Amino acid sequence: MTTPTGEAGSADAGLSLDGIDPVTFQIIKHRLEQVTDEAVEALKRVSGAPNTNEGHDLMVALYTPDGDLLTGGVGFLHHYLGASEATKHVIETFAGDIGPGDMFMLNDPYTAALHPPDVYIISPIFYEGELQAFSASFVHVADIGAVDPGGFAPNSTSVFHEGFQTPGLKLIDGGEMREDVLATIKNMSRDPGMIELDLRSQIAANNVANERLQSLADDYGAATVERVGRELIRQSGERFRSRLRELPDGRFETRQYLDSVAEERDYEVRLALEKEGDSLTFDFAGTDEQSEYGLNCTYIATYGGVLAPVFPLFCYDMTWNDGIIQAVDVEAPRGSIVNAERPAPISIATVATLQMCNSLSTLAVSKLVGASETHADRATGVWHGAHCHVSMEVDRGDDSSVETLTDTFAGAGGARAFDDGVDLGGEVVNVVARWGNAERHEATVPLRYVQRRYVPDSGGAGEYRGGVGHEYALAPVPGVDVESIDVVTIGRGLAVPHSTGVFGGYPGSTTDYRLFHDVGNVSGTFDPQEAGEGDPAAWGVHRIEDDDVFYLRFPGSGGYGDPLDRPPEKIAADVASGKVTPETAARVYGVPVDAEGTIDGSVEETREAIRAERLAEASAHMPPVPADETAPAEAGTRLGPNVAVVVADGDRYAACDACGTVLADARENWKDSVAVVERPLSHAGAHTNGSDAFCLREFSCPDCATLLDTEVARVGDEFLTSRLY
Repeated sequence: MTTPTGEAGSADAGLSLDGIDPVTFQIIKHRLEQVTDEAVEALKRVSGAPNTNEGHDLMVALYTPDGDLLTGGVGFLHHYLGASEATKHVIETFAGDIGPGDMFMLNDPYTAALHPPDVYIISPIFYEGELQAFSASFVHVADIGAVDPGGFAPNSTSVFHEGFQTPGLKLIDGGEMREDVLATIKNMSRDPGMIELDLRSQIAANNVANERLQSLADDYGAATVERVGRELIRQSGERFRSRLRELPDGRFETRQYLDSVAEERDYEVRLALEKEGDSLTFDFAGTDEQSEYGLNCTYIATYGGVLAPVFPLFCYDMTWNDGIIQAVDVEAPRGSIVNAERPAPISIATVATLQMCNSLSTLAVSKLVGASETHADRATGVWHGAHCHVSMEVDRGDDSSVETLTDTFAGAGGARAFDDGVDLGGEVVNVVARWGNAERHEATVPLRYVQRRYVPDSGGAGEYRGGVGHEYALAPVPGVDVESIDVVTIGRGLAVPHSTGVFGGYPGSTTDYRLFHDVGNVSGTFDPQEAGEGDPAAWGVHRIEDDDVFYLRFPGSGGYGDPLDRPPEKIAADVASGKVTPETAARVYGVPVDAEGTIDGSVEETREAIRAERLAEASAHMPPVPADETAPAEAGTRLGPNVAVVVADGDRYAACDACGTVLADARENWKDSVAVVERPLSHAGAHTNGSDAFCLREFSCPDCATLLDTEVARVGDEFLTSRLY
């Protein structure tokens, strides 16, 4: 569908078209959204996979006859673009052979899928013989036949190790399942029954979408529904670009480091967001080369990864469709870990580099909206920076099954500009993510939870604290007759925290995976601190024996703002509830408090001592004040909650909001003119035990010592920039 021209209605003038009254327009708009909502419900009801019906690792969306996003449903939002590319590929490949009742399967990552286990099922929707739209559904299937169980393949060094992949095939022809094709797919899987159920759940979702859209056409006419769809795309594009024009032009840099356990090295992923006028460009220049293992992203995965946070952070009051996508450009160097070249392995992308793209985009967008007082309330620290996905193969002798735990979908909500992050609050790119209860998993897996609890200090410190994550421990069920239980892990975030804070907020904790042997029959809870070192178990396939315990600690989320601005009574409550340790309360927040949450010293004196330490340990360079008087910049332009933009003699300058000290020209990097301290990562909290190669940088006002920003950085790496054009 092309954008209409000359039709009535605009972003500000109302939701109507010539010949379509506003009430009818709204009804059709909401009916289109209801199509995908009902399709998602059908998918969940048919699926037997916990990552789908419990974790909501899914997506259903409608696409135009040209393959553009018409309206997106709930689930992982980075699949909007992948499914769009898959639909366009099907349109091109099967031109002349697309009819009513057909459905197509695509899961090749170098065509459109994000990694091989992410299967797209694409269905044309006809009405009275004319193609009206496509529906596309996605789930992460149980097992696609890779070298390791479950689709995430830590032992893969080539895409050819990563299971069955198709750049497009017709799975259903005229409403009839092609049984030979289905048998071929099942033949490649360790768990053929479950992969068939996965596919049939997607087929059910597409059938519901087809029926509901045809019903909508029955009620209002196909031409009217099409016109409303085209207008929604136009309106979303116009509203999005209008919102961008309200924000200052500038460049906002972010960076994270992916620690590859298999290669014993760290990959640097750099992202700069440039906003000019009514367009956004995400630029990954300076990002490291592609990995030998499946951490890599294709370009489509990276593009979808940076788009995903844009929808909830920027476009919360718009229809999510192609009008928004058209305003966003992504540049990624070929052969890099964010734009890998075939046959580089891809299977771990969605829980590795793609999720880092989610996080970096969240940070960059937060810095952009934080530059405007009007939109600053949308800024947030990183949510759930490192997926800790665990899949397992259970061999019962005569058959095997591949199972997935949903704990990683619990996530942790990032601290926001107005409140703390939500403990176990999911992630920003999937607003309906959730996790199954312990009994859900214990009913199908011969393991039992001997621990599942909050992790203190896992949420990044700040004026607003990041949501905390959790940890769990699993032990085999005594007396269950199984041949073996193999756990597959693809961990990251062990050497450097990935739940980065924003505007002075600290990062969330690092992760940890351990396998403890000869523990015996654990009764009650399990404390890893009392069980010894255990064996590292973050990467590979690990067999769990009868007397073993498998332990995993998740990250929390990033903090927001200077921790010394957090009210003391909130810190006391955090300590009393076990979410912050007394040591961190005193060292980072400046609140001396005992384990029961009673403040037992002077907060004012403790905080003044921390501010004095910030300046004493730093090398400060006070810039000259450009004029005797300054005034706030027009339209409340800022570079963060504690960095104001002021005007002097017609020029804009960055200044400390707390004391008014002018720092630097707003077009330059103000971080070159402030007090900088590099601390060990362990300063952030009890469970941030990272590599000595990395540090926590603090950038403070050289006059009053207000914390203006933080970075998690490799020692010696240059400062990141946030500046205006």
